[in-house]
Amino acid sequence: MTDLAFRSARQLAAAVAAKEVSSVELLDHYLDRGRRFDPKVNAVVARDEEGARAAARAADRAVSRGEPLGALHGVPVTVKDSVEVAGMRATGGSARWGQHVPDRDAESVTRLKNAGAIVFGKSNLPADARDWQTYNEIYGTTNNPWDPARGPGGSSGGSAAALAAGLTGLELGGDTAGSIRVPAHFCGVYGLRPSYGIVPGRGTVSGHAPGTLADTDMSVLGPLGRHADDLGLGLDVLAGADRERSPAWRLELPAARANTLREFRVAAWLDDPFCPVDGEPAAILRETLEAVRAEGAAVVEGPGPVGLEETMALYRPLLMAQSGLIEPDESYSGLVALAAAGGGGFASDATLRFRDWHLLDERRQHSRRRWAEFFRDVDVLLCPVSPTAAFPHDQRPDPSWSLRTLRINGSDRPYREMLPWISLSSLNYLPAAVAPVGATRDGLPVGVQVIAPHLHDRTAVRFAQCLAEAIGGFRRPPGF
Repeated sequence: MTDLAFRSARQLAAAVAAKEVSSVELLDHYLDRGRRFDPKVNAVVARDEEGARAAARAADRAVSRGEPLGALHGVPVTVKDSVEVAGMRATGGSARWGQHVPDRDAESVTRLKNAGAIVFGKSNLPADARDWQTYNEIYGTTNNPWDPARGPGGSSGGSAAALAAGLTGLELGGDTAGSIRVPAHFCGVYGLRPSYGIVPGRGTVSGHAPGTLADTDMSVLGPLGRHADDLGLGLDVLAGADRERSPAWRLELPAARANTLREFRVAAWLDDPFCPVDGEPAAILRETLEAVRAEGAAVVEGPGPVGLEETMALYRPLLMAQSGLIEPDESYSGLVALAAAGGGGFASDATLRFRDWHLLDERRQHSRRRWAEFFRDVDVLLCPVSPTAAFPHDQRPDPSWSLRTLRINGSDRPYREMLPWISLSSLNYLPAAVAPVGATRDGLPVGVQVIAPHLHDRTAVRFAQCLAEAIGGFRRPPGF
């Protein structure tokens, strides 16, 4: 049964359908693993055992009756604690929403349930989903299963840690500033940031108050899994028009541009002086590229069509303007006053006028066009997720990211350098998958970011699958 916990979501669904294991048995297995292993990780921070067991019994009855089964039928899954599940608290990691109990599921959760998934728990995240570490005053700190002295990334850190530790079958996370991709990279699992707008985002409480209907710029929901195949399965279940558009709109994502590594046209941007990558992860990415080249893929190396510095000049103010939306009124008033007095920096960006936001967005649209032209000649871009592997916990209060540092090539670099490599996808609404490709001498996972053209999500997923076939994928942390 132990190995069962580490199978892919598709394999778990097949096992339930074939009556190799019942959904109730599978749920109990994950709950038991949670009791044994989660105390040292603290990834799944809330559970609905009674409701999940009732849903699992219903799933088993459907199997016995020979009814048509969904793609995730009977598979126990967890979701990030910013996503609403009816009857369960959705805190967003913040005391402001700590007592919020929704009476309906987020649309993404409805899609998981309609596919037969058993949603049994919520995974941890940082307060308001605003950090690359995962801790908050409600549920405490989540540790990296590979090294408890280090964080699992953020903000979907509980999601990735739960998967790596074998505590759940599939995860639903969110990503604005690398919140799916960084945890996948740090914990050695797979993650997909879908193209912006193809997975309904309503029913979340990170970045805005419960009940908010307006879309949040650059924010997406997407799947995380232990196996590359889980990304495609999760995409199939989650993607599609939201309720308001579904009477008229349909989403038909194109097939992958290639099916084997040798058929892919690959661009590689593995380092950059604007945001240097630490030596060990950089070497692992280089080895990955050589493996891709050895499989016969056409490879070109060099920067993308819009540099990191130019990208950050657009991304940072747009991201900070979004952050201003969740500032309490009194804090926001203080930022307005500070910006008016010439305070600059975060205060100016967080209180950006709509006219200035629109001018930045116009520049973004030109950036997007340059990326679209770039992807006429290549199918995917390989690049780092972040400049470092998982780093030690550092919970010093640092709302402006000015105190914390990253150790890169023997020097201390600004904490905000977690942003540049993930900004390429976020700013330009591009899909990006993360695949584990190796580990440092200390055993810390390293992932590669696979960016594909807008709405070519299946291309990113397929390349991740090809990588897994060529060089291996998920490895189980020792002791789990």
